[in-house]
Amino acid sequence: MHEYLGGPVRAADGIPEAIGGTADHVHLLVGLRATHALATFVQDIKQTSSRWIHETIGVKIFAWQAGYGAFTVSVSNCDAVKEYIANQVEHHRTKTFQEEYGAFLQKHGVEYDERYLW
Repeated sequence: MHEYLGGPVRAADGIPEAIGGTADHVHLLVGLRATHALATFVQDIKQTSSRWIHETIGVKIFAWQAGYGAFTVSVSNCDAVKEYIANQVEHHRTKTFQEEYGAFLQKHGVEYDERYLW
């Protein structure tokens, strides 16, 4: 699926820089234009990939979660983010995605309500 996601990203006029994840989440490092509306972009990627998963892979009960997290990345940090995305399986042997994401939000001062994360 990670390989597939580059197609919908390009079709939505984005630039797929890195795509990866594990069985329970996906990370996309994507270049977007200033004219992109993030919510519309994510909705397009989710709809297109859901249809592909249902029709091509044959997983009828698949659905993305309602929400998503999106963060800007400076050019100087892109290589580190690419490496992070490429090493997801190894990375999550010691810490779950939920643990890591909560720590990331706290570290960067992002207010959140745990009831709406998962």
